[in-house]
Amino acid sequence: MRALRVVFGVSVGGEATTMTRSMTGYGRREAVWTGGSVAAELRSVNHRFCEVVMRLPKALTSLEDDLKRTIQRRCTRGRIELTVSLIGSREGEKSLTLDRALARQYHRLLRELQRELHLGGTIDVTLLAGLRDLVSVVERPVEDRQLKRIVKRLVIGTVADLDAMRRREGEALARDAKARLQMIREETKSISARAPLVVQEYFDRMKARLEKLVGADAPLDLGRLNQELAQYADRCDLTEELTRLGSHLTQFETAFKSREPVGKTMDFLLQEMGREVNTIGSKANDATIAAHVVKIKGELEKIREQVHNIE
Repeated sequence: MRALRVVFGVSVGGEATTMTRSMTGYGRREAVWTGGSVAAELRSVNHRFCEVVMRLPKALTSLEDDLKRTIQRRCTRGRIELTVSLIGSREGEKSLTLDRALARQYHRLLRELQRELHLGGTIDVTLLAGLRDLVSVVERPVEDRQLKRIVKRLVIGTVADLDAMRRREGEALARDAKARLQMIREETKSISARAPLVVQEYFDRMKARLEKLVGADAPLDLGRLNQELAQYADRCDLTEELTRLGSHLTQFETAFKSREPVGKTMDFLLQEMGREVNTIGSKANDATIAAHVVKIKGELEKIREQVHNIE
């Protein structure tokens, strides 16, 4: 009985497991601290590169670089949004401050203006309270080392949850893509079996047409006919294209086992496979092969949609 080994929490038998990861994922964790509770939430979606967006309370802005590096160590592609929220904490508590020196200046200048213009009335607290900038609202920042340590641990755990979800999603994408690759291989085998018959059918049609033109009793120049057949066979030979297509399929399947991000590599291989399939369709000039080509193109397009979500 073969030994079972575990890689990144995924059971693996004799065949290497896929390491493909999706770029879509979600993770959330929450913890309690002396000032209330704190929650960290991560969301990731498709993106050509790795873009990390941070939404942190003011008290935690000093952690931004550390948290971004923590995320980038596990995620190399995707738009990842981190939101840290303080719930029921002292964050956001406000206090009022009075600028006494400015109030005295206001009072002095208003008294001077009153005397200069011979104005009546009184300069009291009600009047001064309505003046700009005398009273301001100040938020009291939260300075808590314990909170920062908790947030760091929360984000590390949330990144692990996000990564696990991205791996599960990647497994599903890989299974679907592999099934479609097998369909493409079956269609390719049908094309390989059909290709030699195309040349023979062309020879038979040409021979029948010539016999009809010159008459059944007239001798045919079989040498010239075979020469024409050889030129046609060379023009419509699909061996090179089928070989390259098979190679690309193998490389694509191998990419699923890579521990590195493979989304861009897969996208490139799909482009190359598309070129080979287009060439096969144009060179063969055969309705049966054309039908197989249409099926292969359909499967390639469905795989491409999946690959756009692979890291």
